[in-house]
Amino acid sequence: MTIEQLYQLYLQYPSVETDTRKLKKGDIFFALKGPSFNGNAFAQKALEAGAAYAVVDEAAFAINEKIILVEDALTTLQSLAKHHREQFDIPFIAITGSNGKTTTKELVNAVLCASYITYTTEGNLNNHIGVPLTILKIKKDAAMAVIEMGANHQQEITGYCDYTKPTHGIITNAGKAHLEGFGGEEGVKKGKGELYDYLRKTNGTAFVMWDYDYLRQMSEGIQNIFTYGTINADITGEAVKSEPFLDVQFTKGIKETIHTQLVGDYNLPNVLCAAAVGEYFGIPGELIKAAIEAYAPSNSRSQLIQKDTNTIILDAYNANPSSMKAAIENFVKLPATDKILMLGGMAELGNDSIAEHKKIIDLIKQHSWKAVVLTGGDFMKIEHPYLRFENALATANWFRQQHLQQATILIKGSRSMQMEKVLQEL
Repeated sequence: MTIEQLYQLYLQYPSVETDTRKLKKGDIFFALKGPSFNGNAFAQKALEAGAAYAVVDEAAFAINEKIILVEDALTTLQSLAKHHREQFDIPFIAITGSNGKTTTKELVNAVLCASYITYTTEGNLNNHIGVPLTILKIKKDAAMAVIEMGANHQQEITGYCDYTKPTHGIITNAGKAHLEGFGGEEGVKKGKGELYDYLRKTNGTAFVMWDYDYLRQMSEGIQNIFTYGTINADITGEAVKSEPFLDVQFTKGIKETIHTQLVGDYNLPNVLCAAAVGEYFGIPGELIKAAIEAYAPSNSRSQLIQKDTNTIILDAYNANPSSMKAAIENFVKLPATDKILMLGGMAELGNDSIAEHKKIIDLIKQHSWKAVVLTGGDFMKIEHPYLRFENALATANWFRQQHLQQATILIKGSRSMQMEKVLQEL
């Protein structure tokens, strides 16, 4: 079956699923494979659950006319997404970066939704499966699409661009994340810069944080650049308050001061970026302001939680040396006493991991704390004067026993640490 023929079936049944547990009647099920599962084995179950068709790549499972045999189910899913993408003549905005890409994506989507029918990545579905699934959820009424692209090795962004075909792009930053897969900081820049390479080649438009010299250099040769930053950009603004929530006063572009629900001035570039995208696409300043102010972070991303008399900043969705340093430095600025750090280990740092964890410990030592609790990962391999626990559940047990009052607490760590569990059963 050709992609064109499969696309005709998709037009009849425009909902795609890869997980039988989430399957709805009329879905097309794609049987994907992973290290510990084979989706082909669930094809018949998918049909029995109401799937219109199942796409498999092992002949043994193609047992009736409702099961479509292809060479590779994943590449077929991506090719179907590419064909669907090619039916649209609208802005497709791709967002990648080491830190802040999901928050930036949510803010950009909120701003665009103020004036346009906009489709975007749900949650954190930003990988080789999530990106095509996001594209296939875009309906005919779309005026804008915002696609988040995560990557942990080179040529990954290039692959996403092949079927997303972005017309506009944003690299939030290129920091110390996934150093193991990218091969160091320069590898991170090269990998994230693949988005700029695509825009350069296709005469696309880049929204560039002009404060970052390395992004200026990386974006050289792109004909269409719209800049944002604190000075010398198309849209400029500054943080006028960040304790605990960030307020942004714009000094060029929109004439607004925005009172966000985001913790920390490290979110300033994310807000400036969303405002720049809104300005570029002609959205009135008052709508940009309202959209950003209405956005409240969730899913353990810079959430401010009041628990009894304690104030908790839960930023446990992910962590790398760049974001960990920014979160700690912002926490230092908060006008509060009895500050407690609960930090989980940082993953995917390769040979740099021990050194980067030591740098975080050195930063912690520069300040006074009521308590510091380091959990799991390479924090367990380093000598330091702080409390240490193997995992988040052990840290949670310690936390419950403290019966803290009037404390201010930062909880942060890599996804694998699951530091949000510290708050369970409190």
